[in-house]
Amino acid sequence: MSQQGVTQTVSDVISSLEAVGYLPDRALATSVHLAICLGRPLLLEGDPGVGKTELAKALALMTGRHLIRLQCYDGLEQRDALYEWNHAAQLIHLRAAQALRTPEEIEREVYQPHYLIKRPLLQALHTPVPGAVLLIDEVDRADEPFEAFLLEYLGEYQVTIPELGTIKAETPPLTILTSNRTRDLNDAVKRRCLYHWVQYPDRDRELAIVRQQVPNISEKLSEQITEFIQRLRHPPFQDAFSRAPGIAESVEWAKALVALNTLSLDPEVIEGTAGVLFKQRDDVAALTPLLTDLLATG
Repeated sequence: MSQQGVTQTVSDVISSLEAVGYLPDRALATSVHLAICLGRPLLLEGDPGVGKTELAKALALMTGRHLIRLQCYDGLEQRDALYEWNHAAQLIHLRAAQALRTPEEIEREVYQPHYLIKRPLLQALHTPVPGAVLLIDEVDRADEPFEAFLLEYLGEYQVTIPELGTIKAETPPLTILTSNRTRDLNDAVKRRCLYHWVQYPDRDRELAIVRQQVPNISEKLSEQITEFIQRLRHPPFQDAFSRAPGIAESVEWAKALVALNTLSLDPEVIEGTAGVLFKQRDDVAALTPLLTDLLATG
């Protein structure tokens, strides 16, 4: 890897991410490589639990950048994402200066950068070399006006503050947007980003992830867990559940089974730990009648 965390090849991205504990497939590593080389935001879509957020964390470790996270939600406003003025401090200054300053002087003084409370987007613009990894997480949960606000930011890495003017990035952040596709994003936002659909991992990669994240697990149990999770995600079993377990659930289930000193999977231990795999009552209930077939497969 070269200076400031800029990788030279896709293979460099793969090896560098693996070194910090994230195991990407080549297609995802290619998208990351291009995002770094071209300085473009990367929009990651996919089912919950496939590792979108974890990729941003891994990139921060890989590049030595500071991770800044903006968690999106319904009703998110610019002041929560970008900045707001410290009105209490401004008021104190105003009262202290009234007898000594003209109104024009006071106005200039109270709208100085040190009275600005920086939120994640502005923090990312002000992060010095090597810059920030900016994670705009679950952007599909924010509303459309917020998407419109993001256009200038994603296109130019700058924002306009009426009292201060235009602020450009000192070092453009490496920006990752994630979406679980609860709704379609605006085409204008998508055009400003590179795009990648993050798949569930195949058997071999998921097995490698489980063994890396749970190093004290036995070879037999790790294989059983991986096979079981893979079956849950594919026909004829996947339609029985509202959402298939993600990679995070695979790893947490492996840790739970190791904590219980489990030697191999059986119906009793699966039923007892089903709440690690599924977070909906109906999904837990749907699992029990399928256990014989799930365990008999393969």
